[in-house]
Amino acid sequence: MTQQTFGQIIDGVALSAQLRREVATRVLALQARGVTPGLAVILVGEDPGSAVYVRNKIKACADTGVRSVFEKYEATLPEADLLARIASLNADPTVHGILVQMPLPKHIDPHKVIEAISVSKDVDGYATLSAGQVMTGAPGFRPCTPYGCMKLIESTGINLRGKHAVVIGRSNTVGKPMALMLLQANATVTVCHSATADIGHHTRQADLIVAAVGKRNVLTADMVKPGAIVIDVGMNRTPEGKLCGDVDFAGVSKLASHITPVPGGVGPMTITMLLVNTLEAAERCAT
Repeated sequence: MTQQTFGQIIDGVALSAQLRREVATRVLALQARGVTPGLAVILVGEDPGSAVYVRNKIKACADTGVRSVFEKYEATLPEADLLARIASLNADPTVHGILVQMPLPKHIDPHKVIEAISVSKDVDGYATLSAGQVMTGAPGFRPCTPYGCMKLIESTGINLRGKHAVVIGRSNTVGKPMALMLLQANATVTVCHSATADIGHHTRQADLIVAAVGKRNVLTADMVKPGAIVIDVGMNRTPEGKLCGDVDFAGVSKLASHITPVPGGVGPMTITMLLVNTLEAAERCAT
């Protein structure tokens, strides 16, 4: 009988680096056929967090050979002008992916903007059609964060068939698509959220827990059964300003068989899966 090990770190930095090397190799193969994957990134306004995210995305493109087109607009940009620009990018054959950085200024409807992006270029995987593809298992773009979570889980070598997975959070960008992807991997899935009476009741039965609510210590050691896999999607700050996740890492890591740290877990994977989606969009155009 093998002895159970606890607290094995799922290294998102290392896995991300490996996947980016694979992306760079595939980009070179595409370029040999005369196609360079192109990603258009649009930033509206002066949100400092958004500026950091965009800078990281553009750097990741440069590091892997993906061509990025960065367009920055004032916060006063009319919604109609943004929609017109998206329409022109939809028609541009050198642009394979379009990303509009959220949040947008209040006068711009984010749903309208997301739906304006062609489903063949929706590399964020946020549009209604993309969500439908995730739900039905049809080919399409998976939202980058849950897609990255699935890659992290796969890296453990543990088969999810028949396992009980609990997702804490029901957002359209992480919680809901995460649950659907886990179902496709043959897990039995429970989704918990702010209206769940006793989240711990469900998590204590789970073989896998994905915490994605954006709230510190939403998952503590008394809520985890020994040997569970724990994926922490949260990005929060301690009162001292230190980056932390949704999981009480110090306590839960003593019980979990595998756990993602914050930082260095899910975060690096999100941008990496954006690159993968953009590359796949270009590959589809090249066939």
